[in-house]
Amino acid sequence: MRFSEHLVQLYKKLYGGYQVLKIRVVALTFFALCGGLRAQTSAGPLRVGIVGLAHGHVAGFLNGGALVPAGGLLHRSDVQLVGVVERDRQLFDKYAGRFHLSPSLYFTSIDEMIARTHPQAVLVCTGTFEHTQVVEACARRGVHVMMEKPMAVSYRDALSMANAAKRGNIHVLVDYETTWYASNKAAYDLLAQNAIGEVRKVIVRDGHRGPKLINVPPEFFAWLTDPKLNGAGALYDFGCYGADLMTWLTHGERPLSVTAVTQQLQPEVYPKVDDEANVLLNYKNAVAILQGSWNWPFDIKNMDVYGRTGSVKTIRSNQIEVRRQGESEGHIDRATSLAAPNDDPLHYLAAVIRGEISEEGSLSSLKTNLTVSEILDAARRSAQTGQTVKLPLQNP
Repeated sequence: MRFSEHLVQLYKKLYGGYQVLKIRVVALTFFALCGGLRAQTSAGPLRVGIVGLAHGHVAGFLNGGALVPAGGLLHRSDVQLVGVVERDRQLFDKYAGRFHLSPSLYFTSIDEMIARTHPQAVLVCTGTFEHTQVVEACARRGVHVMMEKPMAVSYRDALSMANAAKRGNIHVLVDYETTWYASNKAAYDLLAQNAIGEVRKVIVRDGHRGPKLINVPPEFFAWLTDPKLNGAGALYDFGCYGADLMTWLTHGERPLSVTAVTQQLQPEVYPKVDDEANVLLNYKNAVAILQGSWNWPFDIKNMDVYGRTGSVKTIRSNQIEVRRQGESEGHIDRATSLAAPNDDPLHYLAAVIRGEISEEGSLSSLKTNLTVSEILDAARRSAQTGQTVKLPLQNP
């Protein structure tokens, strides 16, 4: 017998039956309300929409893999895909056929998708140039945003997004594959523990053989190789990783100056953008060298961190090589696996939205990525002029 029925029986014994119906209604109403409160406070699946299918990383969000280690939207119960905004119906149909998406998920506008499906957040997989208008549209409706890296094609656009986020009181987060690498977190922790001394030099290498040789989809290739839509070539595509990591390692410190050299080693393939970028970030007590390239012989996302008394080098996503003062050589360790919600972009997004964790100081935070955008913009200006660019940027 339920507790509400016990309550009715007790009332019967004490006061007779003439008000049994009244107390039954009161009791059942009370417990219905309690059940409603429980339903409201329990955390159901995060309702997520996707805006754009032109960024090839959207396949990872749908199906999982290195980009989304805990599994894609279509294979987990903590998130629910409620809509996809894509102007190109043929592109949607391509993904729908590949991932068995329902035609009912298709929308041509952000406004319609939000009005019809009420997402709590959207994942932005457009070209970088479109990020600003997506954030502004979502901010007007109070919908949180996580976009694929980098944040913006210019520091000015990044500032516009920050202003929109403030007006709309929404979170704006940036997803990088390397955020979910246990090896990067292990390097960060060694610095925080003073195990290798204060940071002095960081070298970050990111890239692959180039979008042409790795056969990125045509819709991805089109905007990656357009200087307006991507901001640059390899400089923005892969320089952003190192700028993000260095800003995180230095707890948000802005470099004093940025010097960059870009090249076109494959001009016949990438006639409009750079395919090779080397960036020097000068800090008060440290230096960072960012090497972004579409010319590596293989995929690479490695980082070398040198402190005053030792070093740590990341090896893929899950190993590190540590060498301490007095040691003749380094030793390789397996990095401790990341724990939820910091192990996966969708776990992280949900936790930030629900107030379970703070984005402050993280690799994905808006503040961190404003600095990243300023660094990339300064690097582009430096490469164009052949001059070192001092920060903060003038006339962003």
